[in-house]
Amino acid sequence: MASLVRLGGRVIRLNPSAFRPCAVRAAGISTSKKNKDTVNLSDALVGQVKTQQQTEAVAEKNWISWGFSYESETKDNTVMHLTFFCSVTLCLVFGGFIWAYLPDYRMVDWAQREGYLELRRREAEGLPLIDANLVSIDKIQLPEDEELGDTEIII
Repeated sequence: MASLVRLGGRVIRLNPSAFRPCAVRAAGISTSKKNKDTVNLSDALVGQVKTQQQTEAVAEKNWISWGFSYESETKDNTVMHLTFFCSVTLCLVFGGFIWAYLPDYRMVDWAQREGYLELRRREAEGLPLIDANLVSIDKIQLPEDEELGDTEIII
């Protein structure tokens, strides 16, 4: 983990302008009928080239910390990116993948497995796969026709 932090810090130190926009584009909206009255700010900014010190001064002035480091902007951004990478990619993506392929610890598929075992046992013993008399007729007590009367029987 420490090597990832160091590697990320080197990348940001070698190329700090990779995370900052090069030019700001803005356009003023004018309601006048003349086209000469409108000004495009990007044309005005083309001639201005900022030095490295001016860029760093502006960046330090406008820097808002992510809360990982209050002294160094590069360390703060590096640790923030690594933290979010680890939390999103490693925890959510890989954690969800592992969770999806966990074994059946709640025994949800138990009934299906038990059914296959029972079918295999019945085939081995030569019994019919589904017995018509699952419960023996001697143990069932049905009411007489006089007891049922006019009750509708739905089968």
